[in-house]
Amino acid sequence: MTPDEQIDDSAAPLIEHLAELRTRILYALGAFVVAMVACYAVWNPIFNFLTQPICHALADRGQQCGLYLIKLQEGFFVAVNISFVGGFALSFPVIGYQLWRFVAPGLYRSEKQAFLPFLLASPVMFFAGAAFAYYVILPMAFAFFLGFQQGGLGEGATNELASIGFQGSVQEYLGLTIKFVMAFGICFQLPVLLTLMGKAGLVSAKGLASVRKYAVVVILIVAAVATPPDVISQVTLFTVVYGLYEVAIQLVVRIEKTREARMRAEGTWVEDEDE
Repeated sequence: MTPDEQIDDSAAPLIEHLAELRTRILYALGAFVVAMVACYAVWNPIFNFLTQPICHALADRGQQCGLYLIKLQEGFFVAVNISFVGGFALSFPVIGYQLWRFVAPGLYRSEKQAFLPFLLASPVMFFAGAAFAYYVILPMAFAFFLGFQQGGLGEGATNELASIGFQGSVQEYLGLTIKFVMAFGICFQLPVLLTLMGKAGLVSAKGLASVRKYAVVVILIVAAVATPPDVISQVTLFTVVYGLYEVAIQLVVRIEKTREARMRAEGTWVEDEDE
């Protein structure tokens, strides 16, 4: 076989993979566009749902819930942002499935069985983190921020103090809310990521436990950056994420015990000299 023929033979599988990748991308992009258009059609109810935390916080202070369009085009961009984020959330299962269809043919059966649970767990944990941010963190954050108002608000107000009241921008509020939801959704991916790395043999339970003090520092930094500057929100996020870190260690322990039992049964287990 000539070198040119060898090049042609090796190029054929690559072209097939690229064609398959293009097909999967088109399917995923089509699902995203359809979901985005659907969310754009109902962006108002979605926005009303997202404003519930700030409306409840204002109601607790006897204030009306009102957000304002600071710029003429702001309403349109708010609708686009909602449709973009909502479209991605709705189409994520389809996008994940297309990713799985592209990767699965190159995996062994055991690798498929190992990878699939993590593919399913990732969106579940993301939505769990997003729900935690929406129902727990956002109310505390808004209560903290609204506490800086003074004078001319509610009953019994006097003119002795300069009035500091909340008149929020629609786009600014949406950006802040999405930031919190996305940050917590990503943080809740920690046990999925560490467990997958443990399954692949990239990390061990002993190694994760040995760097626990460094993990605490990193989690504290993340909590300080991803939450408003009030102690309650920061402590809440730190407690939850650190708990997820400890859960990940226990999951890696179970994976290692399962792997050891299988290798002992196969006669391929080698005792660690350090142990």
